[in-house]
Amino acid sequence: MGMNNLNKMMKQMQKMQAQIAKLQDELGERTVEAAAGGGAVVVTANGRQEIVSIKIDPDAVDPEDVEMLQDLILAAVNEALRQSQEMVAKEMGKITGNMRLPGF
Repeated sequence: MGMNNLNKMMKQMQKMQAQIAKLQDELGERTVEAAAGGGAVVVTANGRQEIVSIKIDPDAVDPEDVEMLQDLILAAVNEALRQSQEMVAKEMGKITGNMRLPGF
C-alpha cells in the first residue's frame, strides 16, 4: 500500500514539474507595465523578471534635475518587477496549490 502511494505521489510531482516548466515558458512571454511620474516613465517587465522596455517622456528629461528622472525610473522598475513577481506567484499558486517551492 505504501509503495503504491509513493508511486502515485511521484507521478503527481512529475506532472506538476512539467506544468511548471510550461508555465515558466508562458510567463516569459507575458508582461506587466508600471508607470511613475504620471506616466513620465513607463517600464515593462516579463514573467522572468526581466525589464523588456523603458519609455521616457521627453518632457521628463530635465538636464537641471537628472536625479528626479533617475528616481522615476527606479520607482517604475521596482514596481514593474513587483508586479511581475506577483503575476508569477499567482500563476504558480494555481499549479502548486500555493505550496512554497524552493526556487520559485
